[in-house]
Amino acid sequence: MSAETLAQVLRPLGDIFDPADSPDLLSGLAVPDDAALWRLDDDRALVVTTDFFTPVVDTPYEYGAIAAANSLSDVYAMGGQPFLALNIANMPKDLPVEVMSEILRGGAEKVREAGAVLAGGHTVQDEEPKYGLVVIGFVHPDKTVTKAGVRPGDVLVLTKPLGIGVTTTALKREVAAPEDVQEAIGWMTRLNAGAARLANEFGLRGGTDVTGFSLLGHAWELAEASQVGLQFRFSRIPFLSCARKYADQWTFPGGTSDNRLHFGPHVTFAPEIDEASQMLLFDAQTSGGLLLAVPQPKLDGFLARAKETGQPVWVVGEATSSTGITVEN
Repeated sequence: MSAETLAQVLRPLGDIFDPADSPDLLSGLAVPDDAALWRLDDDRALVVTTDFFTPVVDTPYEYGAIAAANSLSDVYAMGGQPFLALNIANMPKDLPVEVMSEILRGGAEKVREAGAVLAGGHTVQDEEPKYGLVVIGFVHPDKTVTKAGVRPGDVLVLTKPLGIGVTTTALKREVAAPEDVQEAIGWMTRLNAGAARLANEFGLRGGTDVTGFSLLGHAWELAEASQVGLQFRFSRIPFLSCARKYADQWTFPGGTSDNRLHFGPHVTFAPEIDEASQMLLFDAQTSGGLLLAVPQPKLDGFLARAKETGQPVWVVGEATSSTGITVEN
């Protein structure tokens, strides 16, 4: 669902649920964060999320693992640790049992890798496979990472390269090289657990994960919630090694065009950044990385610790006291 459609669909719900009626709901319909937050006590809050989607790769096991990693990501994006998950599986009645089993196995093993427990779920018949998870995690109420936590001067870091959407669409169109698909799968199946641990260790308060609304779409959500401007350096933004090749072939998914239409008015590009490059920043991602705001005094320590733990990070921009988003070369 596009960002514009989602906003319209959700608008009436605001008249049904008043946040004042639920003081322990720290993040819900009224706050555009990555997951719901419910305070249990002074030391614990529940992080609750759900996500599922149709296949983005041809191999059932990898599809299950990607869908699970993507679902788990929203808990990590809030600074939480997953502990419980439930399957959501919509499967065609004529899909071979072995294929369904491999999808669920891929998801289950990714949940186990996250240190969480898969405790059941729900399945229905559908014309096209759809798989994902409900995920519940814990976080300290005072240590959450939210979209409203960015401050002017914070440095923006990204923990996975872009180009997933344009590459997986190339796969759907049967023009993707096998090695390119494997590169994309490697990143999509990588958990954001290490990035979340870094965020907790350094007391970060602003961030989100980069998924279907693209880098610039999710960046706009940060800017709007935090009342800051964001400035990116295109030359510092990481991409899959094949991303430019497929961008030149214009194998962008439909969601990328939706993102450009909805979020584009908030973005100013330097004149030398061509259209294909702009589209890569609006590219709809699946199981992307975290976009985190690191206070300048903590940056050197953060980068050193990331290198020590083997967590990829790229410095891609900074928050400003202006408004909107700018992308310089």
